Amino acid sequence: MRIGLFGGTFNPVHRGHLRAASEVKKVFTLDHVFIIPAALPPHKTPVTVASADDRLAMIKLAICGISGLTVSDVELNRSGPSYTIDTVYHFKGTQPDDAQMYLIMGLDAFLEIDTWKSYLELLEQISIIVMARPNGRHQSVQQGWEILADYLKSNISADYRFSSSQNSYISESMQPIHICDIKALDISSTKIRQTVKQQKTIENWVPARVAEYINHKGLYL
Repeated sequence: MRIGLFGGTFNPVHRGHLRAASEVKKVFTLDHVFIIPAALPPHKTPVTVASADDRLAMIKLAICGISGLTVSDVELNRSGPSYTIDTVYHFKGTQPDDAQMYLIMGLDAFLEIDTWKSYLELLEQISIIVMARPNGRHQSVQQGWEILADYLKSNISADYRFSSSQNSYISESMQPIHICDIKALDISSTKIRQTVKQQKTIENWVPARVAEYINHKGLYL
């Protein structure tokens, strides 16, 4: 079994998240992708984040009917900040022993991984799929991958080397870091929250049921 772990704030979840998860699932032939909302993200300001219950509810609405995507509330049930290393150990302890697991994240998030709790241990425990897309922070996807290569050597380990046959960075002591170009939509949760505050429509960016939920609950106003 091949499993992807896709964590984040999802504040709110949007079509870009869903497209990215679906593309990675297809490219890496994953059986399941767990969408994992963080309860108290260490890198976020709590006052800007909708409640855990609301974010969980919106994800359930968003993935309804999408095969292979499942929401997990493991971080919502854990007290204190959400640390990825704890989540990885949770899934290692609850999934089949032969399950092959991948941590899925965007390039911008990965370029901060050296600030995460136990990040070297994390890199030893699970393979990582790093996603990049056009129109991100970097001028091009290729520029993003060049920045990733420099970051690995200067901030993580000079032991990583690129394998063109595997399209990944490999190391003798750590798990592979796979790179994946995606065609995800140019949407951000920040932009959605700003648009809601301006009382403009967001239905092009989130599933209709999520837009209805946000409107009904008066979120992000």
